[in-house]
Amino acid sequence: MSAAINKHVVQARTAGTKYLVVGAVLVGFLATLGAVIKTTSISSATAPNAASLIQPIVALVVLTGIVWVMMIAYRNVAILRGAVSERYFRSYTEGAPAEWVERPTRAYMNLLELPVLFYVVCLLMLATGRFDAVQVSLAWLFILIRYAHAIIHIGFNHVPLRFAAFASGAITLGVLWARFASLNLQ
Repeated sequence: MSAAINKHVVQARTAGTKYLVVGAVLVGFLATLGAVIKTTSISSATAPNAASLIQPIVALVVLTGIVWVMMIAYRNVAILRGAVSERYFRSYTEGAPAEWVERPTRAYMNLLELPVLFYVVCLLMLATGRFDAVQVSLAWLFILIRYAHAIIHIGFNHVPLRFAAFASGAITLGVLWARFASLNLQ
């Protein structure tokens, strides 16, 4: 009985520590986000041009391409090594590969989900021409976070850290959308 209680206490402490790390990362991120907004709004005297907003879009497309190539490479290496059958990729129902094989695939799918909202807001900002240096800085911050998320996901897949990166990106995107709305819905 005592061993079972000790096991639950250890699991609770471990989970608590993980969430403390996630919380610390998010607090650090929020401080960075605030600094980016404050510093950019103070230091920007001129309006940014379209190229300054297109650059982070291209950077995200490049990341998506890199992860796509990694997905193909990981899958083909797994097939060549006999770690997975080609049959698995027909139906995705039998003979699932090792987790490392599918990490780039999952990271690629992540790059086709949340970033869609990033592409939409950037295209809307370009179409309306109503964006400022803070918006451009937020776009770059989102891109840096997406790169970090992909590296964490494919590299070592530490879930609490990956979640912190995901949450940071979602918050940045929310701020980007809120600022876009405030500049355009007046």
